[in-house]
Amino acid sequence: MMIIYTHGFGSHGNGSKAIALRNYCKTNNIPFIAPSLSTIPDLAIQTLEELIEAFQAFGKVSLIGSSLGGYYTMYLSHKYTLPCVLINPAIYSYKTLQRALGNSPNFYDQSTYEWTIKHLDMLKRYDVETYQGENALLMVQSGDEVLDYAEAVAKLSKSKMIIEEGGDHGFKEIERHFDTIVDFLSDHQKH
Repeated sequence: MMIIYTHGFGSHGNGSKAIALRNYCKTNNIPFIAPSLSTIPDLAIQTLEELIEAFQAFGKVSLIGSSLGGYYTMYLSHKYTLPCVLINPAIYSYKTLQRALGNSPNFYDQSTYEWTIKHLDMLKRYDVETYQGENALLMVQSGDEVLDYAEAVAKLSKSKMIIEEGGDHGFKEIERHFDTIVDFLSDHQKH
């Protein structure tokens, strides 16, 4: 099973969750990739679709996404019928990221890039209204200071859920759930 991790807005493939997951997967001999994606939604989705299609030629693929990466992961999970884990996902990213219009930070090198209405319009195209998390594990913390965790709980009513009090948008102490994450993805692969 190949795991593809999708980072959040302004983040990159070497963010703290990506590094922790990469190390866990390496230790457990699980193929893992966390690409640094374009800030342009259409290009990010294109990259992820190409990775999924390439890796599917060699075996099973599972997805993990955090924040905006969770939004992308919902779309891709639905499109390709793949199991996924959604960590504090941005359920309505095309609305919540309106507050980022203008110059937004890239957390890798502290540079900035322009985030525009066109980008929000691109995000809207990847909204899957019918998706309720049938093949998803939703992980949220109520202390998320960026997103309302209740939106994810309401939208993903058919997903398995881990809801924790407190915490933050980064999902504090996520490492204690890595075994659960991998077990869920393994159990939900199509036979």
